[in-house]
Amino acid sequence: MQGSVTATHGQSYRHAHIGRMKLKHDIIIVGGGLNGCSQALALAHSGFEVALVESLPARTRAAHDFDGRSYALSLTSKNLLQAIYLWDQVYAQSQPILEIKATDGRPGTGPSPFVLEFDHAEIEEGPMGYMIEDRFLRDVLLDAIDADDRISTFNGATIVAQDTQGPIATATLDSGEVLTAQLIIGCDGRKSATATRAGVKRSGWDYGQTALVCAIAHERPHHGVAHQFFMPAGPLAILPLPGNRCSIVWTEETKNAARIQSLSDDGYLEELRPRFGDFLGEISLAGTRFSYPLNLTLADRFCADRVALVGDAAHGVHPLAGQGLNAGLKDIAALTEILTLAMRRGEDFGRIDVLERYQQWRRFDVITLAAVTDTFNKLFSNDNSLLRIGRDLGMGFVNALPGVRRSLIREAAGLTGDLPQLLQGRPI
Repeated sequence: MQGSVTATHGQSYRHAHIGRMKLKHDIIIVGGGLNGCSQALALAHSGFEVALVESLPARTRAAHDFDGRSYALSLTSKNLLQAIYLWDQVYAQSQPILEIKATDGRPGTGPSPFVLEFDHAEIEEGPMGYMIEDRFLRDVLLDAIDADDRISTFNGATIVAQDTQGPIATATLDSGEVLTAQLIIGCDGRKSATATRAGVKRSGWDYGQTALVCAIAHERPHHGVAHQFFMPAGPLAILPLPGNRCSIVWTEETKNAARIQSLSDDGYLEELRPRFGDFLGEISLAGTRFSYPLNLTLADRFCADRVALVGDAAHGVHPLAGQGLNAGLKDIAALTEILTLAMRRGEDFGRIDVLERYQQWRRFDVITLAAVTDTFNKLFSNDNSLLRIGRDLGMGFVNALPGVRRSLIREAAGLTGDLPQLLQGRPI
């Protein structure tokens, strides 16, 4: 539903008058990216009336060259999309990940003989994950948003003020319109203005690295195998896409990344070939080139008075494990379950004690993910001879232990821990 639309409310606690004011919506979501759209749809499926506020125009977000990234959806992320009836559309554009191979390497010298291999045949749940390009996933989400009359969208709108000190939350748009709800959810990225307005501080650091991202066409089939080469400057991920194509996430020191990004397409490929190798035959560019600075950022809290933070607004980690979007979808599943159950019990779901249940559920997992990705990046993004020997032997040792490999596969697939119902593929 486009434009400033007030949804029709049914008769329930959450739609009741609070004081003398009837709320326009149950929940305001700030940010219409992948996390914001997914959060809006998950809440709408639970019966909430949602206002989705996005600063960019709809046309900009819908453009196929808006974002060049691709994502490795875990099995639990697939379950969530299935639970909100989007998986069939996503699956049609996806590539199953059947194997993962990780090894040390140097540009021009090829991979180390010590390879850590994961095969989907070692678990019973099918592929370890699914690759999907941003442009296709975004299309599916935006179409679903437009079709859901429980979601009111405010495209090209910016929140200039929010007030959460009281029984309701208000968000003032740059147009002067005031939205009211019981809760504001910040899905507005690593520099979340929602978090800043709520007084939530952040900690973290810059990695001095930039990810170069693009789609690559190649001669030979990839057979659904994802590769991770750990180079001295940072990892190179080669991730399978439908057809003879892959997505690369090529990490370099920021200064060198800027130099490479400034090259012609031919120059770019000349820099890539010694790192990529020839195991897939001749390579060529299959789309626009993008670059993204890499940093670690963690919000000190995931909630405040009538405010919850989701995805990059709460935590941004290094992409080497491919878990950024998956972590955001875990947030969405947990928060949706907390809010839905609170609403059904007749609780004020925007109250801080309710939101702290979400924080308790997610914060330890997120801090662990941040610590692991940070440690791995420091351990592998260097050319120290002793460390190279140690990590090569370590990968060879782990590869020789089937039980450990299966545990790591299940962890990467998101199948461990206390899973919200949506991550199990079950409606709440």
